Amino acid sequence: MNPNLLQTHITYLKGVGPNRAQVLQSELGIQTYEDLLSHYPNRYIDKTKYYKINELERNSAEVQLIGKIIHLKTVEQKRGKRLVATFADETGEMELVWFRGQKWIKEQLKINVPYVIFGRTNWFNGSFSMPHPEMDLLTDHEQGLRITMQPIYPSTEKLSNKGISNRVQSNLVKQLFTEANASFPETLSDQVLNELKLLSRKEALFNIHFPRDQHLLARAQFRLKFEELFFIQLQLISKKILRKQKIKGFPFAEVGEHFNTFYHHHLPFELTAAQQKVIKEIRADLGSNAQMNRLLQGDVGSGKTIVALMSMLLALDNGFQSALVAPTEILANQHFNNLQEILGSMEIRIALLTGSVKKSVRKIIHEQLENGKLHILVGTHAVLEHKVQFQNLGLAIIDEQHRFGVAQRSKLWHKNDIPPHILVMTATPIPRTLAMSLYGDLDISVIDELPPGRKPVKTVHRYDANRLKVFRFLKDEIAKGRQVYVVYPLIQESQALDYKDLMDGYESMVREFPLPQYQISIVHGQMKSEDKEYEMARFVKGETQIMVATTVIEVGVNIPNATVMIIESAERFGLSQLHQLRGRVGRGGDQSYCILMTGHKLSSEAHTRLETMVRSNDGFEIAEVDLKLRGPGDLMGTQQSGLLQLKIADIVKDNDILKTARYFAIQILNEDPQLALEKNKTLRNSYTQLVKHKNIWNYIS
Repeated sequence: MNPNLLQTHITYLKGVGPNRAQVLQSELGIQTYEDLLSHYPNRYIDKTKYYKINELERNSAEVQLIGKIIHLKTVEQKRGKRLVATFADETGEMELVWFRGQKWIKEQLKINVPYVIFGRTNWFNGSFSMPHPEMDLLTDHEQGLRITMQPIYPSTEKLSNKGISNRVQSNLVKQLFTEANASFPETLSDQVLNELKLLSRKEALFNIHFPRDQHLLARAQFRLKFEELFFIQLQLISKKILRKQKIKGFPFAEVGEHFNTFYHHHLPFELTAAQQKVIKEIRADLGSNAQMNRLLQGDVGSGKTIVALMSMLLALDNGFQSALVAPTEILANQHFNNLQEILGSMEIRIALLTGSVKKSVRKIIHEQLENGKLHILVGTHAVLEHKVQFQNLGLAIIDEQHRFGVAQRSKLWHKNDIPPHILVMTATPIPRTLAMSLYGDLDISVIDELPPGRKPVKTVHRYDANRLKVFRFLKDEIAKGRQVYVVYPLIQESQALDYKDLMDGYESMVREFPLPQYQISIVHGQMKSEDKEYEMARFVKGETQIMVATTVIEVGVNIPNATVMIIESAERFGLSQLHQLRGRVGRGGDQSYCILMTGHKLSSEAHTRLETMVRSNDGFEIAEVDLKLRGPGDLMGTQQSGLLQLKIADIVKDNDILKTARYFAIQILNEDPQLALEKNKTLRNSYTQLVKHKNIWNYIS
């Protein structure tokens, strides 16, 4: 077969033409023969059974029957006509009805010739009918491709209106198999096919569209899912190997004075075993000649900042500068203040660069970065601007990485002649399946324990009817000298409504917690940043006991004295957001609480989210539930959701296939990184073709 045949434009397939091609492209993204081939059915109807008319039940089921048309008539109705056929087998009669295309259909139908019909039955006026049945002459049906399992393809209203029915889609695929002579080049090596006992590509493609039985369908699905995930893993792991070979990093050979002085004299608490393990992994990376690309996952409050700081001290000991980039000013400010406090009297020059830093201060920062006087720069997206130049940037740390686009991250690569080492941190635990797919080219470290003395936050779900009891509990906590967050949702489409919710909530809190006994701060997105900072500062100093806010406090603010987090309308939040918000309390040694407030009307998904929060403090478990509820697209955020546009595999449901695919990709590339061996020739050819058309490297930096 001509290998380029699959790249032929769909217009040239018999039965398509320019008009259908345009609809197929706009509705389903099908432009080439290959696109049509990988437009897989999303379900199948088992046609192993043929019903008799006297076996039909009044349940609107899709059924298949064999019989003959014994009579045809056209019936006038209020609008137009309908064509009615009497269909009979040896057990009884029923009606077949057409409301459209009667003239053409009437010309095609044969009386007293055996047909196989398929469709959904209706029961009306004491008899069964079937509107617009699919029909095959019994002789054609027995010779046809499709014997037992009918594929049902994804469709849209527009496709149906344009006459591109499920049957038409199926016939187009049949035509493609005829034109291609059913010979599709193999993409996997004999070694992989034999070890996993996979169907050939030709058999798999045939049986995904026209399965002979359930067993062959399952084998075809496994083969095609494996292939899809395998080539993604092959790209990710190849990229990792290539980067380690080609992209040299600055070797940080020295563990010097700054690191040791901090470790022995300034470390505010003993490192957990998990932190020690992660620092060892980072030191090994930084000491090698390759550029580090590591993802550091750690739950809220697990101590990632200390790990980041100690990595920056290693850079400084080796004569390099570091940058720590955060997604918001609040978080950048907090990192800056934290680092200054932890470093104490150590002579390390650190600066903060955000959008609101004055021009005169910026000028000094730019100068000190370029002449090397500044050791650490903390900031927001402002750090990524081209005019921010370093004398010798050796380490770039990105916090809450899912909020940064790939283009933004890659700007850090160009801040030095040799790309700096990259440490990506996230407090939103990423499920293992997603990490393998999205960050398979990064090394991954996990901090999976909290610092000693931290007590797990107690989480409860309360309905609005219990509000007075909740208020009583708050007064008891405030009497002990504690502080409270009250958070309202912010959904951008309805900012006016959310603002009203927030202000109503604020007013009811003011009534319940009146001056002068209680002081309340309020923070929301419509305030000027200096007003926000003022209110935040009052809360930090303990001048106010209650902070009423929107989700601006989701990341940032670290106030050990705040022990209660109330989340209003908790059903309107996603799981990862609820978990992030809960992480704002429990920062000190006192028992902390998270109270999820909702109305009584809750969807089953909302119930699952709330039950998960009450049951678990484990961010990884929560992330797994979130992945099952929302799917990978939402969890990745808009920046990366275009990456895994999978045709058939599902990284949640097909987790085991993903692990198998990754295992094989690693084994093959460890033995043959260039895929140069003769036995991997097929893989090399497939891989070369794939990256030519669909290179996921563009998406991952």
